[in-house]
Amino acid sequence: MEEYVKITSVENEVEAKILEGMLKEQDIPYELKSYYDSALNGIYQLQKGWGYVRAPERYRHKIIQVLSDLRTREE
Repeated sequence: MEEYVKITSVENEVEAKILEGMLKEQDIPYELKSYYDSALNGIYQLQKGWGYVRAPERYRHKIIQVLSDLRTREE
């Protein structure tokens, strides 16, 4: 199994869900990790954003492009 590395941050839960669908459509392996921690009442999400996406390094450029395209469409 390939090593997963942090690729980029995700701003909010809606962006995370849409990105997840887009990555699934393109058969890109990934993990979405939320910064939410119930013990700290979500304080990291206020500071850092919703979370981040992890994937094999070889998919970095593609994932960043997909996220960039998504953010451009939202504007």
